[in-house]
Parts: sequence; structure tokens; C-alpha cells
Amino acid sequence: MPSKTTFKPAWWLCNSHLQTLYPALLRKTPNPPDYRRERLTTPDQDFIDIDYCGTGKQPLIMLVHGLTGSSQSGYIKGLQSALLKQGFRSAAINFRGCSGSSNNRARSYHSGETEDIDFLYQTLRLREPDTPLGVVGFSLGGNVVLKWLGEQGDQLDLFAAVAVSVPLLLGICATKLDHGFSKLYRVNLLRELKAYMHAKLHHLERIGQTEEAMKIRALGDLSNINSFWQYDDQVVAKLHGFNDVHDYYRRASSRQYLKSIAVPTLLLQAIDDPFMTTAALPGLNELSPQVQLELNQHGGHVGFISGFIPFRPEYWLEQRIPEFLLAYADA
Repeated sequence: MPSKTTFKPAWWLCNSHLQTLYPALLRKTPNPPDYRRERLTTPDQDFIDIDYCGTGKQPLIMLVHGLTGSSQSGYIKGLQSALLKQGFRSAAINFRGCSGSSNNRARSYHSGETEDIDFLYQTLRLREPDTPLGVVGFSLGGNVVLKWLGEQGDQLDLFAAVAVSVPLLLGICATKLDHGFSKLYRVNLLRELKAYMHAKLHHLERIGQTEEAMKIRALGDLSNINSFWQYDDQVVAKLHGFNDVHDYYRRASSRQYLKSIAVPTLLLQAIDDPFMTTAALPGLNELSPQVQLELNQHGGHVGFISGFIPFRPEYWLEQRIPEFLLAYADA
């Protein structure tokens, strides 16, 4: 059986949509203390921006955001502050084009793109060969983390990992967003993705990257796309070398990689997550001995808000994640 959880949802955020929407719409999170940004040049001469919290020799945790998110997302900055209080530094990656600046290649990011997180890991490991490193990923970022962990097997020098609200089977999750209230999330996410691609195209043209810009133009008109099945077929698959959306979902879904994970890993999922169904959840026979699955009846999508007093939320993830990391950092 999956392990039991200590999470109890706030009574005033009594359903999955309130759990999901409250932090996304109402949480105001200042930058954590001791905060700085670094731009890393990638092997293909593009860049990714990394936002660090903390200095010194403490263990360092890589943080990976979700779809249309960034290092500025409330769940990232909130966790950075919580980790700092527990003696951890953190390095929050911004996927390409997500840091406030469009990147310099047509290449983007997607659920199966693990090269950039591996590049960050290799960079940090080269700089600090003896520092304990960990990683935490949310939603799409959690899928990236789990896939990367499974791909690398026992080749990684990490003490622990956490993945939250992961779309473990991408096709099931894309279909879920076509139904009921979940369509609201789909509409907003697709609007942001189209704006991201539009900004990327104009940036590439402005800096004279004509060949890269043509790769975006070759995708065609995106305005009529109204589902993730369409977007991932027309944009993600074509831009990143997949045969089609089916090939992308098959190869990029992280559930198939869980058996190969060699790093102690906590997987936190909510059964009422409006981005997925229980059909996406793995059986225990699909988990490596190193993977601990915690299933919560409630929590929504990257919500997990507790607290008795209305409008005084307690972000349970910022207790549970450091607790798990501390247990292995001290091991």
C-alpha cells in the first residue's frame, strides 16, 4: 500500500479546485532572502536562468517548476524560503523562455526534456563535487525529474528527490483536461503557451535568428488549437523530433521510468487532482524500492493547503518536502 500522509486539507478550501486555484490566484510570495540569478550558456549556445537562494556550504536542492510556471511561481519561492530555514540552499531552474526572457533557439521545453536539468546537475556537481545535492519537481517539472532519475539510474550523485502532482501518463492527463471544470485550466494554459510561442517567434526574428524563427513559422497557425492533444501534436512533437503526439506521450510519460530510479524519492499525489485521474497512478509493482508513493485523498494540483483559520493558509508541501529531505540529508 502507498504510505499514509499527514496532510489534512483546510476546511475552508473544501474541494480540489479551491485547493488548486487559491495559491495560484491569491498567494503573494516575496523573493526569499539571499537571492541571486545566474545565466548559464547551454551546450547548444542557448541559455537557462537559475535563481539561487542561500550561500555557503549547505546541501543544495534543485527546484523544477511546472508548465507555464517559472522560478517566480509561488510554490517555488515559498519552498525556497522554507528550505533556507531548514539549512538548505536551492537552485531554481527556469525552463527555456520562462525566466522573463525568450530564449535564442526554436527549441522549447516539454514534459520529456531532461537535457537541461542534467546540464544544471552536471554544472553544480562540477563546481561542488562534495556538496549533497537533491532535486524537487512540480507537475510537468516533476515528470521531467522522474524521467531523468529513471534514465540515469545509479549514475546520479543525489541524496534525495521529491516529485509533486506529476502527470505520470500524459495522454490520460491531456484527456482529463478536456472535460468538466478542468477545461478552465486547459484554456488558461493553452493561452499562455500560445503567447509564449508568439513571443519566442518575434524575439528570434528581432535578433536575426531567421532559421530558428522559420522553425516556429513552420508549425502553422496556432490560434485554432483548443486541446493539449492538438498542441502537443502540432507544436511539441514537430519542434522536438517526435513522430506525433502519440509518440511524444509514449516516450515522455514518466510512469515507465519509476522502476529504474535509484535515488530515494518521494512521490506526492492527490487523488482529487483535477489535472489527472487515478488511472494515471502507478501500481506498487511499478515502483523502484527507492520510490515512496504518498497518496492523498485531497490536495488538488500543487495545492495541499491546510490551516484552520480562513485566509491564513498553511502550505503543507513546505513542511513535508523539507522533512523528507532532512531525513536523507542526515542519513
